[in-house]
Amino acid sequence: MPDPQFLATAVEIVLRAGEIQLARRGAGLRISKKGVRDLVTEVDLECERMCRAVIAERFPDHDILAEELGGEAADRPGARCRWVFDPLDGTTNYAHGLPIFSASLALQIDGRTDVGAIYDPSRRELFTAERGEGAFLNGQALAVSHTAEPIDALLVTGFPYFYTQELVDLFATFLQRARAVRRLGSAALDLCYVAAGRFDAFWEQHLKPWDMAAGALIVEEAGGRITGMDGSPFDLSAGHVVASNGRIHEVLLAIIRDFRARASSS
Repeated sequence: MPDPQFLATAVEIVLRAGEIQLARRGAGLRISKKGVRDLVTEVDLECERMCRAVIAERFPDHDILAEELGGEAADRPGARCRWVFDPLDGTTNYAHGLPIFSASLALQIDGRTDVGAIYDPSRRELFTAERGEGAFLNGQALAVSHTAEPIDALLVTGFPYFYTQELVDLFATFLQRARAVRRLGSAALDLCYVAAGRFDAFWEQHLKPWDMAAGALIVEEAGGRITGMDGSPFDLSAGHVVASNGRIHEVLLAIIRDFRARASSS
């Protein structure tokens, strides 16, 4: 079991980030662009600076990988412990006043994610997990759904700021095979909602480690299954994921394989 102070620190940081998010939303919010569609707000930066300050004070030998200030460049390459932080997952939602956003923080020890915390301040929902200790929502144990067939499943996905026709066509394929498909705009919450049984599965491509690190652990600890979209073992650096209740996982992977085989032969 990881040191209890690690989870306590993760919870403190995401809660503080959530309060910053709530306090600063609305009129006067400064927004800039990292790309044609990719936004960054002053809140992203403020939350990340707060996180970095807390980690530097408490764990000066730990590495930090976060979205805005340094991107994918590690602060301390080779450190045993690495914090992976998304200061505002769902920035576009936040900038438009849509209350679907979160702060997500994970701790990796020797390359394995052992602690995760995600906070949705709009709903006051705190999702947490420690490896081997289960996953929780506001202190109550989480468990994935029991849905056994895709046609009975509610799925969720996301799109990158750039998209291809293949992504759209795969989305359409799942629309035909599932009860319904949603797109919320926060991969961290998508994963939490799979863990909570609100969604039966989630898939997405072109993600970053901070999008998935905490949420993937929460799904696993809630009894779900995580792989790459090709069925490979889940790898944060690969950028693609299928997360499910486990019961429909193999069928979803087969749908993706069949779709890709047809696409490559056409």
